Amino acid sequence: MSGQGFTYREVGATRDADRPPGYRHLRVRTLVGAGPDAFRNASDALMEFWMHRALPARVRASAPRAAPGVSVEMGLGIGPLRLTAPCRVVWTQEEERRAGWAYGTLEGHPVAGEEAFVVHLDDGGEVWLTVTSFSRPATAPARLAGPFGPLFQRAYARRCGAVLRRLARP
Repeated sequence: MSGQGFTYREVGATRDADRPPGYRHLRVRTLVGAGPDAFRNASDALMEFWMHRALPARVRASAPRAAPGVSVEMGLGIGPLRLTAPCRVVWTQEEERRAGWAYGTLEGHPVAGEEAFVVHLDDGGEVWLTVTSFSRPATAPARLAGPFGPLFQRAYARRCGAVLRRLARP
């Protein structure tokens, strides 16, 4: 997928949990439920963008379900404070006990990098969401945010976990 308008070179690096140098790295893991029904609900909510919509974020996607190549535009905030973040899904995974996807940033996104959202059912029957990302500021406002940028990203990842916990309930 390299060369398809992405604003960074390491497209797909979150799939193998690579930590490319020169970026801020994030990994937030949240318990969202227990059992196969919670896993199924969490997986569907994640793969069909319901987790993001429930944040609440405005989500415009070129398909109803995450798949490689699907364009996604996230919008957070209101009015003149709305942050628009264009991205594209770079990989997906749907297995018996694991489901997820990652998007890569496109021109106009405030940061450059990749973010992955993966739900998995562990051996003990617990359902976890792991948000992994690598990013660096790509716009002047993102650079001016300084240390608040990483704080916002961590808060966003935690909010994703809290929202998915609610959506995963059987």
